[in-house]
Amino acid sequence: MARFIQNTSIADFDAVRLSVASPEDILKWSHGEVTKPETINYRTQKPERDGLFCERIFGPVKDINPHDSKLKGIRSREAAVDKNGELVTKSIVRRERMGHIKLASPVAHIWFMRGTPSAMSLLLGITVRNIERIAYFATYVILSVDEAKRDQFLADLEAETEAGRTAIKMRYEREAGADGADVKKIAEEQTKELEDLEEDYQFKKAQLESLNKSALISENDYRNLPEEYEELIEVGMGGKAIKRMLDEIDLPKLIEELHEKVATAKGQSARKLTKRLKVLESMEAAGISPSSLTLTVLPVIPPDLRPMVQLTGGRFATSDLNDLYRRVINRNNRLKKLLDLNAPEVICRNEMRMLQEAVDSLIDNSAARGGRSVSATGGRRKLKSISDMLKGKQGRFRQNLLGKRVDYSGRSVIVVGPKLKIHQCGLPKTMALELFKPFVISWLIRNEYAHNIRSATRLIEAGDTAVWDALDEVIKGKYVLLNRAPSLHRLSIQSFQPVLVEGKAIQLHPLVANGFNADYDGDQMAVHLPLSEEAQAEARELMSATNNLLKPADGSPVLQIGQDVVLGNYYLTYEKPGVYSDEAEPKVFANSYDAEIAYDLGKLELHTPIRIRTKGEIRNTTLGRVFFNEILPEDFPYDNNVQTKKQLKRVLAKIFDKYGAEVTAQTADRMKGLAFRFATVAAVSTGKDDYPHFEEVSDFVAEGNAKVALIAEQYDEGLITEDERYTLTVAAWREVDNKISNFLKDKLIDMDTSVSVMVNSGARGDISNVKLASAMIGLQVDANNREIELPVKSSFMNGLSSLEAFVATRGARKGLISTALKTADSGYLTRRLVDVSQDVFTVEDEAGDDEGFSIYRDETELTMI
Repeated sequence: MARFIQNTSIADFDAVRLSVASPEDILKWSHGEVTKPETINYRTQKPERDGLFCERIFGPVKDINPHDSKLKGIRSREAAVDKNGELVTKSIVRRERMGHIKLASPVAHIWFMRGTPSAMSLLLGITVRNIERIAYFATYVILSVDEAKRDQFLADLEAETEAGRTAIKMRYEREAGADGADVKKIAEEQTKELEDLEEDYQFKKAQLESLNKSALISENDYRNLPEEYEELIEVGMGGKAIKRMLDEIDLPKLIEELHEKVATAKGQSARKLTKRLKVLESMEAAGISPSSLTLTVLPVIPPDLRPMVQLTGGRFATSDLNDLYRRVINRNNRLKKLLDLNAPEVICRNEMRMLQEAVDSLIDNSAARGGRSVSATGGRRKLKSISDMLKGKQGRFRQNLLGKRVDYSGRSVIVVGPKLKIHQCGLPKTMALELFKPFVISWLIRNEYAHNIRSATRLIEAGDTAVWDALDEVIKGKYVLLNRAPSLHRLSIQSFQPVLVEGKAIQLHPLVANGFNADYDGDQMAVHLPLSEEAQAEARELMSATNNLLKPADGSPVLQIGQDVVLGNYYLTYEKPGVYSDEAEPKVFANSYDAEIAYDLGKLELHTPIRIRTKGEIRNTTLGRVFFNEILPEDFPYDNNVQTKKQLKRVLAKIFDKYGAEVTAQTADRMKGLAFRFATVAAVSTGKDDYPHFEEVSDFVAEGNAKVALIAEQYDEGLITEDERYTLTVAAWREVDNKISNFLKDKLIDMDTSVSVMVNSGARGDISNVKLASAMIGLQVDANNREIELPVKSSFMNGLSSLEAFVATRGARKGLISTALKTADSGYLTRRLVDVSQDVFTVEDEAGDDEGFSIYRDETELTMI
């Protein structure tokens, strides 16, 4: 609100930069310190003063009148004021006014401590694990060392040890020189005493040499240090120690030192140093103080971003952040009290650790954070921290800022609309009425069925007949957008002209489902209404399904030429193998009209060879092919081929090249209508007997068994290794698999069953499906994508043995798991690819290259790029 009052443009900035906030920055944002964990008073239902919802800090709960007498004198101290001392009157400021908590002890910021890569670790040159041990009071860190004193101690220790050695040698020499002395025993004692002296020397030397700045020392080791050594060093633990180490970093000097080291370093060491340098130089360039990576002042976000609402029955529902802030405030207040009382160090230290954990949970409470996450009362659900509110698909950025809910939209299940044209979609009447409501109201008022919006709304609610007339009128020429999630490419959103239909499901043209990657097993789609004339023009000219017939990826037709569309046209145009070969002369017809009459009278079948005049030429063909050619453009050459899936796509591609998108769309529509009609006539269905059984399959399997037995024999004789045996066995069964597939392919061409019709046409299934059903299942893969050398030799028709069923289930499970994992991986890969290409600009419309190259999908299908 304040923005608009001050006439500040919302786009009045040059760039946005995320940076680390210093304590000064946090205090600058803040409007007061939150010192109490209370939220709302149970009796008055008003926010507690200095609590998490305090009106003095965050602003009034309801808009107030600045001239109200209640705000005079003593009461005015309760009211919020802005930085200029002016009274804040609008409650909307509770979305932007922040508070702060002054921490009794510094804490390490979890993002910079545990993030990957850890900024603190790179700054201090200490591993993440060790920084955690310091932060959570598991070990001391040496903050400073009196190096001159330490060197003196080392010199004294060396001199003392040398004097001891000399004394021992002199004493034992005297004893060995005495009368009757056991020289051997004396020598042994001398050696042992010298060894003990040396061991003591090495231990003390190692102790002294380990006392380096930033080195870790456990509590036990520190307590066991000689008293004089304790004076050499200063130790600390927790956030306070980390803050002090960060404070002591001189960025320019450290960068200079690292540059010198990088010049001589090699391999892994050079990579580590470069990583450190990158962070340090970035911090110096951004003007970030290293000590800002610890928190001494904690910002409290505005209360309307962590609301507390009253439910029916007087109970309150609150945002998880309030619970997390409450924990921080309680522990912080307790620590302040303990410090004031000069409590024992162990108690204060425990409270500091708990404060560190409370702040960690507030900032990032996800499970990856060392298992110290906080759960809601009852322990079933983890509390949502600030990080959880920001990150991921359900976070503030992707859910609310980048993806908003849209007015004038709806969603419903999709069903097939077989009677639709390619540029149309079926929109349920009730949904259309809601989408076009403002237009309907406008039409009713303009045509004097209603005098104002309220009366027009009443007419709509009553379901008056004039309302449906109005709806019919307002949708004329309008386009709506249909979208199916996930929107992976531009064909996931296309525009259509709505056709009003009964029921509650959106009807989709069967040929456009491919672009949306939709099927009709319960998929849902969203519908959006472009409002302005410009938006409607874009929807009509750029996004219409008729203008998006080619895949952006490779320029091939995107229309779903498959299943019934292929089956109907294939049935119409194929010749049954060997059925009409005994006919000497085909029947002759003057034109297609005469042939059609003969068909209607039952004198002629679709597949009977005939001689007929079509497109100015007498030719041998069938009536089915004549019907098919009638739907093609008038001057398109007569196509006398059997229409398989590939052939249909080829025909559509030629029509697109010759006549453009509109004619292609109309032809595809007619193709669909014809196919549905004759797929119904064909009435293709499958039964058990349609799957062929060939004795030759068992010969192929026997051949495979013999080869594998020979390979096993060679292995037993030591002629080949285990790996070679496995590779040869798998290759042998793969060869059997290929032989069976090729054999079935040859046999199916000459067969006339429903299965052969579906496979040969490309409508449904392929040779591999027939092989599984009637010949042999073949090799399966295990969880590691490695082929199991024991193939399933049975088919589904013959049934599987127990072992074969068990082997087959592994492959089935692997397939399902792979599908789920691949979906997630490909989605994440897409996001990363988009992210890395953010700074790439297209500076020219054309590359200037006028030659493309061809991609052969197989021996028949060709795409130009």
